[in-house]
Amino acid sequence: MLRTRFTLGLLPLLLLFLVVGVYAIRLSQELGDSVEDLFARNFRSIRVVRDLREAAAQMNVALGDARQGGNLAGARRRFVEQSTRFQRSLNDELVAQPEADRAELLNALDAQERVFVRAGSETLRLGSLGGLDLMKEAETAFFSLNRSLDGLLERDYRAIYGAETRMRDRIDASLRLLVGAMLGAVALFFYLAWRLAHSFLQPIQALTASATALGAGDLEREVPVTSKDELGQLAKAFNAMAVHLRAYRDATLAKVLRTQRTMEATLTSTPEPVFVVGRDGTQEVRNPAAEQLAQSPDFAAGFPPALAEPLAAVLATGTHYLPTDYARVVTLRVAREDRHYLPRILAIGDKLTEFKGAAVILQDVTKFRLLDDAKTNLVGTVSHELKSPLTSLRMAVYLLLEQKIAGLTPTQQELLETARDDADRLLRILDNLLDLARLEAGASSLDRSRTRVADLLGEVAAEARGFLEPAGLALDVQLDPELAGQEINVDAARLRHVFINLLTNAAKFSPPRGTVTLGAAPAPLGFVRFAVSDQGPGVPPEVQPHVFDRFYRAPGQANTGAGLGLAIAREIVVAHGGSISCTVEPGSGTTFQFLLPR
Repeated sequence: MLRTRFTLGLLPLLLLFLVVGVYAIRLSQELGDSVEDLFARNFRSIRVVRDLREAAAQMNVALGDARQGGNLAGARRRFVEQSTRFQRSLNDELVAQPEADRAELLNALDAQERVFVRAGSETLRLGSLGGLDLMKEAETAFFSLNRSLDGLLERDYRAIYGAETRMRDRIDASLRLLVGAMLGAVALFFYLAWRLAHSFLQPIQALTASATALGAGDLEREVPVTSKDELGQLAKAFNAMAVHLRAYRDATLAKVLRTQRTMEATLTSTPEPVFVVGRDGTQEVRNPAAEQLAQSPDFAAGFPPALAEPLAAVLATGTHYLPTDYARVVTLRVAREDRHYLPRILAIGDKLTEFKGAAVILQDVTKFRLLDDAKTNLVGTVSHELKSPLTSLRMAVYLLLEQKIAGLTPTQQELLETARDDADRLLRILDNLLDLARLEAGASSLDRSRTRVADLLGEVAAEARGFLEPAGLALDVQLDPELAGQEINVDAARLRHVFINLLTNAAKFSPPRGTVTLGAAPAPLGFVRFAVSDQGPGVPPEVQPHVFDRFYRAPGQANTGAGLGLAIAREIVVAHGGSISCTVEPGSGTTFQFLLPR
């Protein structure tokens, strides 16, 4: 329909163009015919006058020859031929029905030609005997004939000029008409363009204004429907869209209000302190527990440093801060009581509101911290108290075996050796428990020093070959060239304990004549990745999440152990600021790897 409206709007301009074109074609044809007729008739007349003049001149020449006594018969013959020629041409012009003035001139010319022929015939009859009066009569008749021919020729030239003038006038009038038509077409074009543009732009402008208002949030603005064409359909579709948007806005607003009330109720009922922080670090929302905590002296200048530093990192990077160990616990004074909180800082953002900030959740772990401390102290105390009598019992068994007391039966000898082995194993378990308790309590500090990665791997490899080669296993050391001269700040003695524990486990589960791999390679973010791999059957998937738990032993495992080695290794790695993990490649054994900062 819009196409039909556009076509009908431009139809007057098309009709004007067709009318002007038809008129121009018709005018061109008429002018062509007029010019052709003008040139055909007038130039024929000029040619006839020229022939008449030439015939008259030849007749006069023949008369001159006769007067001079020349060939009188030849002169008479030429005179008759030219007279006949003159008369034939003159009769042709008279038969062609010329205009009245030209017919009058032709009749006068006919009369003068007869006078000239009569005088000439008399001269041809007498020859040289003709008198002077006869000659004057012939000459007078010839000159009169020429004057008549001049008058006829002048008349023809005037006719040509008049026809040319009329044609020029008609052309000028036609040009004026065409110029007027062109100016009218231009005016009609601008009028139709304005009218069509107005009819098209008015609904488009209304649609634009409504779309602008819609973008500004005014969903009540509607577009007036002024036609039934595509623009009207577009206006109806826009109004329908506005109706759906209003319904969506109302539903969304109701949902947001419900969500806000639910969030407020949730924050109010949450016993843990929760702070919602803006992108600039200002506290936007606090629940009642956080309000109470914010009154403490620790929050007098904002967040304490133990919270401000990780919060700034979360706001800068958008990465969650989710510590899992008690080393990250923050101790705050609340109502004359020390409370222990494990901070959880979550990066939050909303594309719709473009809000970027963080949520600081302080998990109260005071009870768990006290329980853990009590457990650690209990384990440490019990281990320490058991170690002294166990050492004495172990020493007594060793003395009995070394002094070779007479009278011991083989069975008694075997029982003493079993007691010695069990005492050694119990002592190792107690040592591991004491080490784990010290690491968890922070009582055992790290003795860090700058150590070359190559030297550390070399010392560990030299110690490991002492128990790998007797077991028929090979050790493959893989050091990345980039780390050949690299140094790290670590406690080398405790890291050797981690390596030896991992290598011992690899030796337990490697097949005969297998290969254990010890490697180091650079890792992203400034870390070094150490790895120990074996060619054993691999850790089952259901066991992998528990391999670093204390006292955990996989079901059906034949090898002895208390299940504390990997737990101690993890504590040492975490104390260095790193992390440890276990990966299994099907058919390729198990790989334990841990990351340490350079």
